[in-house]
Amino acid sequence: MEKARKPKAEIATIDCALITIEVKGDEFPLGFDTVNKIQVEPQIETQDAIPLIVKGILRAQKRGKTIITGHKLTLTNNLFIPELVMIIQGGEIVYDTVNTDKIVGYNPPVAGSTEFGETFTLNAYTAEYDTAGLVVKCEKIRYPNCQGEPIAFGSEDGVFRVTDYVITSAPKQGEHPYQLTYPDSLPTFV
Repeated sequence: MEKARKPKAEIATIDCALITIEVKGDEFPLGFDTVNKIQVEPQIETQDAIPLIVKGILRAQKRGKTIITGHKLTLTNNLFIPELVMIIQGGEIVYDTVNTDKIVGYNPPVAGSTEFGETFTLNAYTAEYDTAGLVVKCEKIRYPNCQGEPIAFGSEDGVFRVTDYVITSAPKQGEHPYQLTYPDSLPTFV
């Protein structure tokens, strides 16, 4: 009889439960639960295989290599978040002069500017459920050294605007392209 080893974990995750953005110098990460989709695409460089073919017969080959250089992340968000846009592409948030907590506008970097957003760490959380339909813990994927691309706005009658935020993550030399952990719960908002 053949045998097989059972995996130590079989984890069922669902939903884009929370996204947090860690910016150096901020006391708390910026957290938002309005993203309903995160698309992740590995960024790779490939070196082609080198075959040795003599008289139509493959005699030897050096296999090709695939090297991961980071990830392209696309967040689909149902709401516009000025603080996130400022981190992703730079610019400035405009506040009311009387009520200084009230946001009255946003100015992107000027045309032709070399200004771009900050480098940050993105954490994507999903929920893990059990057979009773209860959340038992979360999955957290941490993407280092992220930078955003400029965003664009579109509108359509009878349809709420959905904004896509495109972000690239690139690990430093010797750094993992992402880290996966399983915290017991989501971060709480402060």
